[in-house]
Amino acid sequence: MRRPADAFHPDGSPNRRRHTMSHSTFPPGSIGRRKFLLGSAGLLTAGAASRFATPALAQTAPLRVGFMLPYSGTFAKLGKFIDDGFRLYVEQNGGVLGGRRIEFIQVDDESKPESATDNMNRLVGREKVDVVIGTVHSGVAMAMVKVARDTNTMLIIPNAGVNEATGPLCAPNIFRTSFSNWQVCHPMGKVMFDAGHRNVATITWRYAAGTQMIDAFKEGFTKAGGKIAEDLALPFPEVEFQALITRIATLKPDAVFAFFAGGGAVKFVKDYAAAGLDKSIPLYGAGFLTDGTAPAQGAAANGVKTTLHYADDLDNPANKRFLEAFKAKTGQDGDIYAVQGYDAAALLKAGLEAAKGDWSQRGAVVAGMRAAKIDSPRGPLSFNRANNPIQNVYLREVRNGRNELISIAGQAVDDPARGCRA
Repeated sequence: MRRPADAFHPDGSPNRRRHTMSHSTFPPGSIGRRKFLLGSAGLLTAGAASRFATPALAQTAPLRVGFMLPYSGTFAKLGKFIDDGFRLYVEQNGGVLGGRRIEFIQVDDESKPESATDNMNRLVGREKVDVVIGTVHSGVAMAMVKVARDTNTMLIIPNAGVNEATGPLCAPNIFRTSFSNWQVCHPMGKVMFDAGHRNVATITWRYAAGTQMIDAFKEGFTKAGGKIAEDLALPFPEVEFQALITRIATLKPDAVFAFFAGGGAVKFVKDYAAAGLDKSIPLYGAGFLTDGTAPAQGAAANGVKTTLHYADDLDNPANKRFLEAFKAKTGQDGDIYAVQGYDAAALLKAGLEAAKGDWSQRGAVVAGMRAAKIDSPRGPLSFNRANNPIQNVYLREVRNGRNELISIAGQAVDDPARGCRA
């Protein structure tokens, strides 16, 4: 990924010089490992000064938004698209949300849970951001949730579906504009049973997201009457799938349900097809198996069916406008990751508008966000008592590199928010 020429010294250490950019550009800066690049939408010195200003002046100061996303590693494209989607929405609103100019600070979380607490504390403590947007990896998100709860920092999760974030660890200051792991996979159980599959194998990475998505699918599938042949898993982020693919061939299940994402998903789908299993054992999965990855998977992805809260060809005005604008901004086709970032900005705007731009009025901010009804590219988007989205879940099939809509697998699916006491 490209780095701005002046973002780092030749020895790789960060150049601490701050960068100021116009509201109209918001270029998608790329950063090195665990380094910060500060920039855009107003002078940082003005943001620092605002902390000692009167409430009236504070409302005119920039709102400091901290991105904690993967800009490197297997989830790098996912993080980049979330970033691009959020910035696109801000650009479309003239660099202002709810009367407040937006200032960005970003950190590469590298999808490493062991670094997550330090990274989050740096954003909240040293950088003094008002709100954090992140992340993709569920293990990293869990550490972020803990810091957000301890510090009462507003956190908007634009991807990680770890159930606990809007379950037992739910809090008024923690919102999600993506999904819960249960939400997107549970409907697939009935879909596969209704397709005639009775004996199914599952495969995933051995980490929080993988385990929860597989468990949600199994809950729906066994409730419908199906049986699980075997659960297969390998450590995250390993991509040596051959032994498990051989095991699938030996088991001969009716079908396979898989969860992988990013670069791992590309390799798995290609390896599965190369082994010839796609001809005899249909492959299904959580939508991340093919979302943002289908073009790289090529012909190997054709026919793979997934469930997700988005489809590339959703026929609604909001999606058409979004895809056109995202293509114009980035030169790439938008996907669910970009949509989730885009909607995170829309949710933040709803909170700011409810508080008339006064971020110190947190009760009004939270009430505005919780009551938001967003005309999203994915379709109608609202929020439950745990601040998790209520949304349609779609059945899609890959056809020539696109995740095309087959049907609605679940209408206005509301996560059960098990354990949430909000």
